[in-house]
Order: sequence, then C-alpha cells, then structure tokens
Amino acid sequence: GFTVTTENADVRVKENEGVDLTCSFSADFSPNPRVEWKFKNLKGSQVYVIFNGKSTESYANRASMYGSNLRFTKVTRNDNGAYDCEVSGNGQFGERRVNLTVLVPPSPPVCRIPTSVTTGNRVTLSCHDADGSPPSSYRWYKGTTLLPAEPSKIAAFKNATYRLNTALGTLEFPMAEKVDSGQYMCEAYNEAGPPQRCKSITMEVCDINTGGIVAGVIVALLLLALLVFGIWFANKKGYLPSEFSTLKPCSSGDGCCVCFQGDFKQKSSFVV
Repeated sequence: GFTVTTENADVRVKENEGVDLTCSFSADFSPNPRVEWKFKNLKGSQVYVIFNGKSTESYANRASMYGSNLRFTKVTRNDNGAYDCEVSGNGQFGERRVNLTVLVPPSPPVCRIPTSVTTGNRVTLSCHDADGSPPSSYRWYKGTTLLPAEPSKIAAFKNATYRLNTALGTLEFPMAEKVDSGQYMCEAYNEAGPPQRCKSITMEVCDINTGGIVAGVIVALLLLALLVFGIWFANKKGYLPSEFSTLKPCSSGDGCCVCFQGDFKQKSSFVV
C-alpha cells in the first residue's frame, strides 16, 4: 500500500537558523505525485506553505521545496507548529505530520508580587515569560531557597501550605500566615538558553489592625456626640433661627398651620 514517511517527526531548531523537514513516499504515488505542505500554528490556524509546487507568497523569501522536502533558510518563533506533508497521485492520498519547535531562550519574566498581605487571606503570586519557546517552566525562590513544587514530599517543607504551578508560574497561599513573609523571586527556564529571573520583591504578611479600627470607631462616635451637643447647646442659647426650635401643636384656626416656639406661621388655609 501507499505510505508517506519522514526522517524526523519532531524537529527542534534555534531561532534564525535554517532547517529541513523531510517527507518521502512509496512508489504507489508515481509517476508524478502532487506534494503540498500545510502549516498549522499553535492557535489552530492553517495555511499553505507549498501549493501547486511553489512557495506561497508569505513564504517565498525563506521556504522552498526540494524533492518532496521542505527547506527553511531561516525560522522565527512564529513558525512553531505542525507541518503536514500531503501526497496524492495515481488515485491515492497520504500524509505525514512533522512538528517544528523553534528554540527561543526565556526573557526576564514579569512578576506580580504583593508587598502587603493580611493574614488569613488567599494570595497568588504570578510569573510569566512571553518569549520562551518551548514555553517556559517556572521556579520560585523565597530568599535564596528554592521552593519545591511538591512541598509535602520534602521533610523541611512538610508544613508548608503553598501551591506552586511550574507550568503557569503561580505561587498560591490559600491562607497567608506571618511566616510566609519574605523576599520572593521567580525564574523562567527552558531548553533553549539560560534561565532568566525577575527582581526580588518583599511580601509582608500582617495581622488585621483591630486596635486601629476600634480607635477609628471611637473617634467617629465622639465627633458625632460633639456635633449633637453643639446643636443642642446652640439651640438652648437661642443661637439658631426660630425655625429650628421645637415644634408645638396649633391651638386655634380653621386651617392647617405649623407653629414654632416663638413664632406662628400660616402655611395654608381652607374653608369648608
């Protein structure tokens, strides 16, 4: 039967270097088989690299086909993905996939580390490198100490409560404690080059300042009491307009009226 094969189905090459993706097929496709190469990127989009025996416009300057192989004179990180060699002819069809990984060293990761945290709260430290290919993995340090990804398996960390995700770069404390205070730093690494670190940042875990909260409430109540006393005292001394004096009921008249202590003001009247 017909077959399509490759010498290497998992190709890895440094960025800006050249590389060949190989493809061969059995004689069932002769005499003049049609060979095409398709590319599917990491997001799932698919385009032709070689169509009808020629490089497509976007690959014209750096990709070509010799025999049935695909040759790149220079690759970039955007070339990461899967390449399908499709062969058809003599009523037959076959294909073979070659995965290409363009090696790019990590860049210094972006770290988000809170500087002040309240005890008992959930806290997540994050770390991300956007350049590394293959995608970077992550390590976290507290001071100069490397935090193990699985602390329960290490005797010195058996009481640690954090959760570390080496793929996502997160370091999570479900309920932060004062012992979690310290300097934290993240390191991104992959096979393409030296690891890179972000700047170390100090995180301080503090208790809730209950004393300050109580003091604030007491001050607020004292101010409110002082305000009420001030209004009462001013009213007693007659410093306030008569409208603010105590209301007293009307004793006469045929209409609706409002009487204030010291004054009588007719608001409206009516006759039945």
